[in-house]
Amino acid sequence: MSLPASASPVVTASILAIGDELLSGRTRDRNIGHLASVLTAAGIDLKEVRIVADDEEAIVEALNALRHRTDYVFTSGGIGPTHDDITADAVAKAFGLPCEHDAEAMRLLGDMYAARGMEFTEARQRMARMPRGARHIPNPVSTAPGFIVENVHVMAGVPQVFVAMVEAVVPTLRTGAAMVSRSVASPFGEGDIGTALGAVQAAHKDTSIGSYPKYDGKAFSTEIVIRARDAAACDAAASAVEAMIEEIRKGKEAPGRVLEA
Repeated sequence: MSLPASASPVVTASILAIGDELLSGRTRDRNIGHLASVLTAAGIDLKEVRIVADDEEAIVEALNALRHRTDYVFTSGGIGPTHDDITADAVAKAFGLPCEHDAEAMRLLGDMYAARGMEFTEARQRMARMPRGARHIPNPVSTAPGFIVENVHVMAGVPQVFVAMVEAVVPTLRTGAAMVSRSVASPFGEGDIGTALGAVQAAHKDTSIGSYPKYDGKAFSTEIVIRARDAAACDAAASAVEAMIEEIRKGKEAPGRVLEA
């Protein structure tokens, strides 16, 4: 498989979701799944997801770990107008930068509130704070920008705003070779296929083979998913899985063999 000069075989990412409400169960996260699917389509491997509380030290610790381990880090939450919106301060601390009101963000928000006939209060001005030198992520939904510092992309937690920011960011990223996948249905449970499937995986090292058990109330079956960056490799592994299933079927149907329930 040939790749464009701007593409890399493997580009990695991590997600840091921030908010007490996520950990308490009060809010069910929708952003992680959305971003994961977008990154996969772009050929970027999501390697890790963390969820942390609105605690500055916890955010700094997680951010410093992730930003050195993956090519990109994406955060969601904690850049609003209230006292517990501390993501900007934490990101600034992680990079050793001052956190201050960004002039362009102040102008954008000031103009927006003036147009709406609303006071640009101190609380609302908090949404213009970001680490010095940060680049903006546009927010076509509610104006207040997200921001980028090195490989860290800081975005809002509100799903509608988060989605809009993701749409703005992803086209700017370095991408890798997109994964292709094949799905093979097995009528047998994981206990029947486990050893043979391990042998198939060992023989097809350029693929990742996952097994996902199902139960219909009567019997177990398995969905086998093969993933690879090379379509030919993926197809070859899928063929091997199909052949494996057929061999297991023949073994179960052999004369004198007692079929399992």
